[in-house]
Amino acid sequence: MLPNTPMHHDSQAIYLDHAATTPVRPEVAAAMATCVVEDFGNPSSRHTWGRSARSRLDEARSRVAASLGVSAATVYFTRGGTESDNLAVLGRARSVAAATGSAHVVTSSIEHPAVLEAAHQAVREGGTHTVVGFDQGAFDMDALRRVLRERPAVVSCMWVNNETGMVLPIPEIAAECRARGVPLHSDAVQAAGKMPLPAAGIPADLLTVTGHKIYGPKGTGALIVQNRHDLRPLHFGGGQEGGLRPGTEDVAGAVGLAVALELAVAETSTESARLTTLREEVETGLVDSVPGLRANGRGLPRAPHILSLSIQGADSDTLLAALDTCGIAASGGSACASGSSATSPSLVVLGFDAASAALRLSFGRLNSHDQVGRIVAAVTGAVERTRALVVS
Repeated sequence: MLPNTPMHHDSQAIYLDHAATTPVRPEVAAAMATCVVEDFGNPSSRHTWGRSARSRLDEARSRVAASLGVSAATVYFTRGGTESDNLAVLGRARSVAAATGSAHVVTSSIEHPAVLEAAHQAVREGGTHTVVGFDQGAFDMDALRRVLRERPAVVSCMWVNNETGMVLPIPEIAAECRARGVPLHSDAVQAAGKMPLPAAGIPADLLTVTGHKIYGPKGTGALIVQNRHDLRPLHFGGGQEGGLRPGTEDVAGAVGLAVALELAVAETSTESARLTTLREEVETGLVDSVPGLRANGRGLPRAPHILSLSIQGADSDTLLAALDTCGIAASGGSACASGSSATSPSLVVLGFDAASAALRLSFGRLNSHDQVGRIVAAVTGAVERTRALVVS
């Protein structure tokens, strides 16, 4: 059973920031603790301790692969989602640039900074970057088809947007890329273990997953590399992880990621249905209770666990402080972009008014139906207090 609240909060506190990070499940912590104590050897060593650690690492790789329906040979462990995104985008761009002199990177307009900054670095190294936008909230497939004619080095489109919960049509995007022989990377950190993935398998050539979004440890992740496209490593050293991620492997971290992903995928159908119901109940309650509040992306495909709101006449920072005071943990958007005053492209796509406050509520295992009324009341009260401060 997961803890209800941090020790320094009271029993009425409610955690609504699961898209930022999640607590480690007891099963995950137990598996990691055993590994830290018993399998401390270097997986590259040939003695008993090293072989034991290697066995644990290989087992973790196989479990991650089984959870995602891919071959174990395609799983490369990294230090998290950011590194996996960097390796996929910049690693691919550098490989193509080494062969042709330049690399063309294509991304959607709503990517995580880990993808966008990798694309910007490719430009600084002599490449080009094309951004594919949206039309009335829908990914612009026609624009993608046009840019694919130029045979870019890589296309990167996230599966689920971390700020709004918008779901991109990855199978359709993958089909277009495949028809042109262009590798597709998808950041799936808000999708894997959160919602059912296609039964036909992972359509992307490169896929990012991370542990801390699915009740696993921070600092753990994997890049799935199907249809082996050449990537240049970002780090240099030994030949670990097929030479793509040199350095002594974090065996306990890999085990933690594997267990967390295995549990999350096994529960995906029931948990995604439960969280969809929770999200819809909170959404309906807030839309009915708070004038000038809008649910972003309503009517579009959305992930079950993320509710993005626009609130007229309020300030995001003040609203978040008011919510924290009454024991509600939430976000103004992405925790990875906190402190930025610029309006998020992810919100602009959904018609966000810059004069409004953005609020993201993200649900998970720490939430239940009996919290709905308290959430609605707390947000309603916080909005009223925030609006009064703005007016005064």
